[in-house]
Amino acid sequence: MAVIIVVFLAFSMPPYLSLDPSQSRVPQPPGFTSHYWFLSAHVLFGSIAMISALLQIWPWFRAKYPAVHRKLGRVYVFAGVLPAGAMALTVGALSPFGPATRVANVVAGVLWLGCTFAGWHAARQRRFADHRRWMVRSFALTMSIIVSRVTGPIALITLQPQLETTFGGSELALTQSVAAISAWVSTTLVLFAAQWHLDRRPARKKPATAR
Repeated sequence: MAVIIVVFLAFSMPPYLSLDPSQSRVPQPPGFTSHYWFLSAHVLFGSIAMISALLQIWPWFRAKYPAVHRKLGRVYVFAGVLPAGAMALTVGALSPFGPATRVANVVAGVLWLGCTFAGWHAARQRRFADHRRWMVRSFALTMSIIVSRVTGPIALITLQPQLETTFGGSELALTQSVAAISAWVSTTLVLFAAQWHLDRRPARKKPATAR
């Protein structure tokens, strides 16, 4: 997981650390002149969330350094998810990739913020089992952007042959459909994966048979 996150960040961050809007990988929506700066902030704070979450989910680290775990948890929430989620709602609601993608982005942003807040609130109330469950969901949503980098190309490869039929030759319609599928599927997949992980139960040992 650490390698995947490092590779993803190494690929994703440079255009937004350059402070050059022409380097953005997302087209600027009409009338949203500050798009690049909102997107750059989202990427920066999202990167903080990814890096801090990586240590947070490591059982050995949590057990060995509980005080650091608590401090990193605050970093994850207040310097990562909270600002990144707020930027995601703004950038997502004005996405240049069509209405279906906008709705998907906003829903994902609300879920991300909601799960994170629920986890933080549970920790404040010392309900640590609930805290862990909500933070697993929050972490999954943090990683959904990486999953979308897989679902997007798959959707494109699947739909590209239908350009002249289903999409009437419209590259715009194809691009918007691919973006929407990627956004919805990635969010759904990570939440299903998180719930599957949470619902797993270790096999119970059978009691020894008396002889």
